[in-house]
Amino acid sequence: MKKGLALATLSVALMPALAAAQGQNVPPPQPATPPRADTTQPAPMRLTLDDAIRIAVEHDHALAAARTTILQNQAQEITANLRPNPVVSWDSQFFPLFHPSSFGLNYLNNDAQFDAGIGYLFERGKKRQHRLEAARDQTAVTRDTVDDNQRQLIFNVSQQFVAALLAQSSVDLANQDLDSFQQTVDITNERYKLGDIAEGDLLKIRLQLLQFQSDLSAAKLAKVQALASLRQFLGFETVPDNYDVEGELAYSPVHGSIEDLKALALRSRPDLQAAQQGVVAARSQETLAEANGKRDLNVSFDYTHTAGISSGAFFFNIDLPIFDRNQGEIARTKYAITQAQETELENAQQVLTDVASAYANLKSNDEIIRLYEGGYVKQAKDSRDISEYAYKRGAASLLDYLDSERTYRANQLAYRQALASYMTAVEQMRQAVGTRTLP
Repeated sequence: MKKGLALATLSVALMPALAAAQGQNVPPPQPATPPRADTTQPAPMRLTLDDAIRIAVEHDHALAAARTTILQNQAQEITANLRPNPVVSWDSQFFPLFHPSSFGLNYLNNDAQFDAGIGYLFERGKKRQHRLEAARDQTAVTRDTVDDNQRQLIFNVSQQFVAALLAQSSVDLANQDLDSFQQTVDITNERYKLGDIAEGDLLKIRLQLLQFQSDLSAAKLAKVQALASLRQFLGFETVPDNYDVEGELAYSPVHGSIEDLKALALRSRPDLQAAQQGVVAARSQETLAEANGKRDLNVSFDYTHTAGISSGAFFFNIDLPIFDRNQGEIARTKYAITQAQETELENAQQVLTDVASAYANLKSNDEIIRLYEGGYVKQAKDSRDISEYAYKRGAASLLDYLDSERTYRANQLAYRQALASYMTAVEQMRQAVGTRTLP
């Protein structure tokens, strides 16, 4: 076997020499190419607004900490529903500690005394039921408060997401302007070589190119900062470093009237619901305070063995509510109900104020968007295109072209900022109403 393998190897080695002897051109053997390492980078994670909201709600640490307060209140419900523990007591009396010689079974049976008893506190006024009801009402208040924290978080995420979209749109615009203006620079260089323009105009064009490059760098920096701010709400451990947002600045009109939005807010706002539930919780505390004013009954049974005789005894005791009838706590809870009612009214007014302010902001931004889309965006683009076409063919001055270019860039940036402001106004309206579904 080894001999055959050696012959085969020798034949392979002699093939170039045999081919050369026969006049054939055989290329020399090439060394084996080592496998190349995979240097491709994974595609960046792209998040939509819905994805960002879902990740933030699931992983935001401040919201997760707030959710634990619900669990803490539920644990307090367990405590509130507990019954009193029975009490066991025992004692022994008349031991002959100073006359140990008298100690014996006969002495223990006839002279010593042994007592054992068990007692239980019977709560009156349904205290346990009222404690449980008050604890459950407080849990409901906490749950609505956590929902309001989530409402605030969703608005913050949406606002930062729109800022990231604006930054990305600014980067795209800067890239388009830079590519377009680079073509103008190239044409200007050719015209300068042909003697069509002066060197001063060429230098002005080149200096203007620096502005486009600076705008692109500033737009990229703004996007990095916007993504970093958004990542703070998402959680740095939930998305990779090279994550990106997916979406575009778009105009989507809201058709609901202010009265419809106010009615929806009064039904949906979790902070108002928490205030309303706070009134219920305050009434539960008043009922509990009145129940605590009832005196509880202690009942115990004692077994006694004395002088050879076993006997039993029942004991009952209850406080006489002459002085302490829990009057102070009952009075305090009545004032707490008034406080909760005033807080509810204040929250209702705040809800209506938020809706009115958000609606005015939304309508103002809506009018601005309609103005831009009504012709100003197209007019600025047409003006720039006409000036660029004329300049490249020598029919327009450099100053006219640069002025139209600046006007177009300012118009495009303002339009994109107006779209971002409108989308932020929509998110503010959703926050004011308390739901993401607007009429």
